[in-house]
Amino acid sequence: MTSHPLSRRSLLAGTVAAGAFTVLGSGQDAAAAQPLTATTNPQITVVGEPSAEAERLRLAQALRGSEFQPTGRYASPGAAVTLRVEAGGGLIPTLWIGQWDYYNDDDTLQQPRKYTLTTGDNTVSDPHGGPVYLSLAGDGERSRVRFLSGTREIPAFRLGERDAEARFQKRLDAGAGLPVVELYSPHAIVTLTREGALLHRSQDHSALLGLYETIIDSHARISGLDGSKPQHARKAGRYHFTEVSKVPSGVGAYATHGYNGFPRAYLDRALTVEGLRTRGWGLYHELGHLHQQFAYKAEALTEVTVNIYSLAAQRTLDQPSNLLTPDAATGLNPFQSSRAKFGTAGLSYEKSFGAYEKLVPLRQLELAFGDDFWPRLHRLVREENPRSDHTDSAKRYRALATYSSRIARHDLTDFYVHTWAFPIDATGKAELAALGLPRPAVDPGTLSD
Repeated sequence: MTSHPLSRRSLLAGTVAAGAFTVLGSGQDAAAAQPLTATTNPQITVVGEPSAEAERLRLAQALRGSEFQPTGRYASPGAAVTLRVEAGGGLIPTLWIGQWDYYNDDDTLQQPRKYTLTTGDNTVSDPHGGPVYLSLAGDGERSRVRFLSGTREIPAFRLGERDAEARFQKRLDAGAGLPVVELYSPHAIVTLTREGALLHRSQDHSALLGLYETIIDSHARISGLDGSKPQHARKAGRYHFTEVSKVPSGVGAYATHGYNGFPRAYLDRALTVEGLRTRGWGLYHELGHLHQQFAYKAEALTEVTVNIYSLAAQRTLDQPSNLLTPDAATGLNPFQSSRAKFGTAGLSYEKSFGAYEKLVPLRQLELAFGDDFWPRLHRLVREENPRSDHTDSAKRYRALATYSSRIARHDLTDFYVHTWAFPIDATGKAELAALGLPRPAVDPGTLSD
């Protein structure tokens, strides 16, 4: 993980539906039957949703998700984009042009450019061009944007559209001059270069986006986003997965505010049904970063608690757990190799255990206290929504231990402090003792899948 002044970014080392937008006055089938050109004047209805930052705070998460609503339009570099805005409920949408690409050598191409609109006619010219998005911070208000000139239709696949695959293939051929392709499902936007999309154009894209929906749902369920209370509703809008031009050496993919970035080399997993289902740990992991709660994410746990969600995706897809994969050198899986270290001199959770071994105690809590352990913990954290400075890892370790004990209804001091040697300080030990909970009848540290 690297830190930046305006965002926290995590790296993975080594490794719309038909309702996505609406063209008013023509109907879905009519809009899909012919390419949208500048002369068809497509009109987009933009629905007010909580901002990405408001959602981050509600969900008690470390990273903001996406707030983009796709338009299915592309603006060429320097083109004069003319659009007409009708504000709904007094709210005016924001226009965004471009792609996410944090490590691009040209810093002007690292993120979409933001344009403030006014009611009535607007003309915008973006020097670099790219896909066009809208956002509208609100609560169900409906504004309209009509594209009058300067944009073209992006070749796009829309999950749920009639004859979706055949139409997508035609759009791919008709859009040969456009460098961007997009895939839409109810909870996902997948933005690709044309070259990247063509590498895997023979895939069943309905099945592929169905997998995206299943993976996103697995993360929502382990996060306790069951809608039982307003704060437990799923995130507004979609998650954004995008092909990027560059990642740092030794990095397979990354997550940061707003999106997950995947280089061309990862597309054999992100864009193929079998690859995503059986080798998609990297995507499960990066999406997990957009679900991590901040209260108990100590700095050293950034690449650990994220895999609560990765494991949930594996179980949902009926794939073997990475925690049961034997090490090539020792023949031991992480449960076995970590257990061999218990009680050794100088044991330290942060220093003595490998990446997957550090994940073991988080899985053991589920094995000891039920599959709903993490959903219940996520809901409690959202309800209490504690604040802590991003440098205060000691407080976040204390929060992990005390929230876990409260959810388990057992004193987990031995588990955290003695078995796994987490760095729980004296304040944390006192907080655990003050809960007055009984010790568990079965030591969670003895459990394995």
